[in-house]
Amino acid sequence: MNAVLNIEHSLSGQSWQWRSTSADARDPGFQPDDLVTQLLLSRGATRDTLAINREPTIRGFMPDPSVFQDMDKAAERIAEAVVNQEKVTIFGDYDVDGATSAALLIRLLRDLGLQAGHYIPDRLMEGYGPSGEALVKLGQQGSDLVVTVDCGAMAFEALDMANKSGVEVIVVDHHKCAAELPKAWALVNPNRLDESDAGAEHGHLAAVGMAFLLGAALIRNLRGKAFFQDRPEPKLLELLDIVALGTVADVAQLRGLNRAFVAQGLKVLSGRQNIGLAALIDASRLKRAPICSDLGFALGPRINAGGRVGKSDLGVRLLTTQDPEEAQKIAAELDHLNEERRAIESHVLEEAEAMCATQQNQAVAVLSAKGWHPGVIGIVASRIKEKLDRPAIIIAEDETGIGKGSGRSITGVDLGAAIIAAKDSGLLLAGGGHAMAAGITIETARIGAFSEFLNERLATLVGKSQAGRALLLDAVLSPKGVNPVTVEAMDGAGPYGMGWPAPRIATGPVRIIKCDIVGKDHVRMIVAGDDGGSIKTIAFRAAESDLGQALLSAPRGRKLWIAGRAKIDDWGSRPSAEIHLEDAAWAD
Repeated sequence: MNAVLNIEHSLSGQSWQWRSTSADARDPGFQPDDLVTQLLLSRGATRDTLAINREPTIRGFMPDPSVFQDMDKAAERIAEAVVNQEKVTIFGDYDVDGATSAALLIRLLRDLGLQAGHYIPDRLMEGYGPSGEALVKLGQQGSDLVVTVDCGAMAFEALDMANKSGVEVIVVDHHKCAAELPKAWALVNPNRLDESDAGAEHGHLAAVGMAFLLGAALIRNLRGKAFFQDRPEPKLLELLDIVALGTVADVAQLRGLNRAFVAQGLKVLSGRQNIGLAALIDASRLKRAPICSDLGFALGPRINAGGRVGKSDLGVRLLTTQDPEEAQKIAAELDHLNEERRAIESHVLEEAEAMCATQQNQAVAVLSAKGWHPGVIGIVASRIKEKLDRPAIIIAEDETGIGKGSGRSITGVDLGAAIIAAKDSGLLLAGGGHAMAAGITIETARIGAFSEFLNERLATLVGKSQAGRALLLDAVLSPKGVNPVTVEAMDGAGPYGMGWPAPRIATGPVRIIKCDIVGKDHVRMIVAGDDGGSIKTIAFRAAESDLGQALLSAPRGRKLWIAGRAKIDDWGSRPSAEIHLEDAAWAD
């Protein structure tokens, strides 16, 4: 395949390729009027689905909830609880997906006249997922029904204890399942191995997306019981702001229904109907309506901070409160905890990066140490994965010889399946996840054997992924063509995220006018083209990389092609376009 601009080996060692090889996906005319069509086709839309992908709506992508195994059974049981005013507790995970899933069901049940309680386990004291002790205790405290969200798919012992004690549990999850399922009243999960084809095609949904579908099934069930003869139906679509937040923060693939969730959810979010989210937007110091990236980089991390380094239920309380004063107080506390989380994360990351030299010949980087905070290991794993371009697992060891680990993977390497296989082989005390992320509990004495297991199992897949490494481009523009009009036109094919990547452009040839380091290790440049266009660029966390070093030492007169994501810079009096630089190559 011919490389774009004949660049076979860039400054970061990649070839530059078109994102799509389809002729109709890359019209060389590249005018704003047809740009959105090109981008949609390049991301997998077909000619006959262009309309619904251009304006993604819930109606356009919503499946019949009944296609999922146990969905109708779960909806019937919850409807029974609503009608009979039973005591229901929502048991959620401590991350954003868990908090939003729990909040969605709590708010929906409240609108149906049922005041459901919540239980969010403490990350440090209880760990991930439901424990048998917690479920039994909830039953003893009077809960007639427990609904777990974003957890439970692999909770065999816990659900067995609950079942034996008479506690009825419905599991709503999206993580990988084993062939055998735990004992639950109903287990709703698109990634069940016995799921129908129609259900399995939605395996990319986050748990909050599955909770939304359960909500739709519940309302339909109650409608059939004539429950709404004397009361209004809840407006489920008004909860899409919560669904969008959980979907983006959980890095779910933004294709199909997930794109509709986020596109429509952002519209709801801009209306600031949720008191807690409005307070969180203010605490995040956002001066405009949030965009998709704000969900992942501003709002999500603050919700997460409660579960990582603070009180695990702060997120659920914020998203469900009806008291503006309480919302402001919780949002401020989450903002403070997020600053604390950043400091802890920086310390752990520094130590983990120092260990990377010991992982040079490993397909999967497995790093562990005592004293690391379990609340930040997932973020650190993501950073190490980016640094090494390999899957990474970060393990925090405690004083009892037990380690809690979190892993992140690269495209083409199913880490969740490997973790489940390691658990089945006896290497792990607990473990699960999905293709791109997973969590484990392990005896520290077994970390070496676990690392060997992963490297043997995943080496070929990692090698293939790295061998096929290329920078995928959507367009080549002149320097003057990198302007707000073009950037806004590209936004028309959004929202962008995991599985529906933001457009990447190349431009040049350009000369470096200025290049320096800003912050800790970001490389900032101003470049100019022969057509008179000048562009500001920034390469994040690149100062120590091959790319960053080459740019910082480049002769000022030498010309470059540069590539990255074009963004709107609205700090000045007049908006301009800038490039978040990802790669560069010599043009002469």
